[in-house]
Amino acid sequence: MESIYAALLLHKAGKSITDGAIEKVLKAAGADIDNSQITKLVAGLKEANIDDIISSAAAAPVMAAPVGGAAPATAEVKEEEKEEEEEEPTGIGSLF
Repeated sequence: MESIYAALLLHKAGKSITDGAIEKVLKAAGADIDNSQITKLVAGLKEANIDDIISSAAAAPVMAAPVGGAAPATAEVKEEEKEEEEEEPTGIGSLF
């Protein structure tokens, strides 16, 4: 996750997103470095438009909390959890 933050920081600063640049940001922050994750991230971002990714993430619907502290039915919760488990992320989403 830290490598994604580093890539976003580099993008915001107008710098090239490279393995070395991400490593430098992570070292400066004192974060652990996972070279395989960094390599996957850089490869995934080469053809991606980061601004489009950010805007689509900002437009994603957010589920509201139940009003009045009411909890959803147990069967509904189990079914929702099962649906969430079935979805496998692809592309950049697979890094999370």
